[in-house]
Amino acid sequence: MIRLLLADDQTLVRAGFRSILSDEDDFEVVGEAANGVEAVDKTRELRPDVVLMDIRMPELDGLEAGRRIVTDPRLASTKVIILTTFDLDDYVYGALKAGASGFLVKDTEPAELIHAVRVVARGDALISPSITRRLIAEFAGRVKRPAPGPELNSLTEREREVLELVAHGLSNDEIATRLVLSPATAKTHVSRIMTKLNVRDRAQLVVMSYEAGLITPGWLTP
Repeated sequence: MIRLLLADDQTLVRAGFRSILSDEDDFEVVGEAANGVEAVDKTRELRPDVVLMDIRMPELDGLEAGRRIVTDPRLASTKVIILTTFDLDDYVYGALKAGASGFLVKDTEPAELIHAVRVVARGDALISPSITRRLIAEFAGRVKRPAPGPELNSLTEREREVLELVAHGLSNDEIATRLVLSPATAKTHVSRIMTKLNVRDRAQLVVMSYEAGLITPGWLTP
């Protein structure tokens, strides 16, 4: 069972998401929050698996609320999906930098929302490859990239290959197909990379990859 918290300052929006998600047998909406402060407090109280977090809320915006959640060691297993009516790269980048595991616009189709919740809950996905590619193209030229740290030097050649594919937005199954590996082996590689680089999830791997200059616009075809 995937336990969910809905955080949005609009009651009707929360009701709509609750209606969609509660119809799924493996979902349970355990709470709602009307602002960022309440979202953080209720997440600490209820320990949901996934928080659907509006990016614009009173008292505390969704980015800061999400950052507080993902940096709280007591909430290590909680994932945050940022929701917004604005499909803007600045928001996507900010969400990833804040530690969010996913990013969706509010007019996303119900089936896509449901799928996103499931894949984020299991830690196996990020955002669509198209958004990832757009992010890289938008920010690679303007984000000051630090020199790769010693952690990156600890990766094997195969692990670097896997990291590039993760950064492109591929799932473990897709990585396995591209590199002719078993899905279990691909998952093991991803887990080892996250451990070596000391990152929480795949979202942070993407941020680290293009900020460190490991990936650049056009480096991989769709």
